[in-house]
Amino acid sequence: MKKDNRIIFFCIIFVFACILFALMAGSYYISPTDVIKTLFGNGDKMQRFAIYDIRLPRTILAVIVACALSVSALILQSITQNPLAESGMIGINSGAALFVVLFISTSNYYSVISISKILFMPFIAILGALFSAFLIYFLSKRNGIQPVKFILIGIGINTGICAIISFYQLNMSKGDYNQVLTWTSGSLWGSNWVYIFITLPIIALLIFIVFFKSRVLDALALGDELASGIGVDVRKERVIFLILCALLSALATSVAGNIAFLGLLGSQIAKQIVGLNHKKLILLSSCISVIILVLSDTAARNLFSPIEIPVGIIVSLIGVPYFVYLILKRS
Repeated sequence: MKKDNRIIFFCIIFVFACILFALMAGSYYISPTDVIKTLFGNGDKMQRFAIYDIRLPRTILAVIVACALSVSALILQSITQNPLAESGMIGINSGAALFVVLFISTSNYYSVISISKILFMPFIAILGALFSAFLIYFLSKRNGIQPVKFILIGIGINTGICAIISFYQLNMSKGDYNQVLTWTSGSLWGSNWVYIFITLPIIALLIFIVFFKSRVLDALALGDELASGIGVDVRKERVIFLILCALLSALATSVAGNIAFLGLLGSQIAKQIVGLNHKKLILLSSCISVIILVLSDTAARNLFSPIEIPVGIIVSLIGVPYFVYLILKRS
């Protein structure tokens, strides 16, 4: 077995270890053997409730969100040829967040969301992400898309949308404001089986499409001239991948809020290991992002129990220093 494949294999094993740890940890501790027994239907009533109703859906959702954000970051970095690009930085996540916040706020109370709104929320997030993505694309396509211009326009759009969300929050009640703030900071608040059944099939399909087109990403990462020279329709493929990126980011944001830096962390660590082979990158960066998010969420709900910290804050505490390190390294 090649070194890269061994690393991916052991990373997958570690993912399952992290998931087991997340199912064990909490104010009600469950031993590893009891977790396994419960998963096979042999646990007691309290163990089944803790795992199936609280911890397992939350952990599965963390896996789904992490995979979506890591693949989304890989796409952005390839189509912009910028290793620091990430959907949370350029306004795609915040576009989805804005539309979802506006949609949820039509309820009398933020905490009371009907089942019809739960089912419709991911599609509202998709509209917001696509709106933001195509606004960035439209403003940056003049005289050809340049990576630096694309990123700078995205950062400007992100700042503007975040300002609109903050302004809108001023008109909310204190309770609604606090809950929206928690959500926009990144929180696995949508951790129920309904959200999983909605998002998992769509995200899995989108990641499969990206995996199938990974050779095109390999070419785009080398630059427009080289990609065009080997027969890639750069403009067409860039639009296709931008749509895929927006869809993945939107679905993740609709159930977990705006978790910044997660995709950047997973993708950059993976590139240090396997280079620019996107088939391996998709697998490894997804695994690394899952490990980071599952462990961060476990810490977020247990460090100051019964108070829960938004998981996006924990991820940012890890991501910001690493982001600064990458900038210093490149300069």
